[in-house]
Amino acid sequence: MSRISFAVLPLALLAACGPRYNLVVPKDVVEKLPYESRIELLESENELAVAADKLDESRNQVTRTRDAIRRARSRLSAAEGEEREARDAPSREVAHLAIEEGQARVEYLHAQQELNLRGLEVEELQFRCAYARFEQSRLAAVRKAKVEGSEKLQPEEFDKQVKACDAEVAQRKSSLKEEAKKAEGVRTSWQAKKDALAKKTFDARASPYVE
Repeated sequence: MSRISFAVLPLALLAACGPRYNLVVPKDVVEKLPYESRIELLESENELAVAADKLDESRNQVTRTRDAIRRARSRLSAAEGEEREARDAPSREVAHLAIEEGQARVEYLHAQQELNLRGLEVEELQFRCAYARFEQSRLAAVRKAKVEGSEKLQPEEFDKQVKACDAEVAQRKSSLKEEAKKAEGVRTSWQAKKDALAKKTFDARASPYVE
């Protein structure tokens, strides 16, 4: 699980997600919170750490797919070279099938990367929502402990922030479904061409896109 410095989280969030959902409990109020009251923040801290891990994994997936696209393009270029250099019909046929498979592979990976990027946006937003809940928990803790200055803060505003963020996440997840269908359709097309190449070469020329 990621180790998170909660002192620098607001800056990290501003860099990653923009200016929305930035309502926080002032630092000088949090610093007055008794040590024993901080235990009440553990659950929201853990949720925030989990959200950070998911965000990291989403970024890693983007990187892995970007690398896979480079490999797929190199593979396609090699197949095109084979077709140019083929000296007999069977060789040209295999090379042609490899080109078709390579083109479909690249197209699928681009569709998958688009889905990855949209998913990354959702994970960034979910990270911000987790932070909003963390601030909501902080407010509850300082008000329960009657920390000076906490009486000036409005719980309903923090509640509204969490609800608005969660609603936006739900909306974005719903829009991702169409993107996922598109990627799956392109994957099905690539799979058919990969199977055709595998059949022609007895599985010697087809392998998973992440190699």
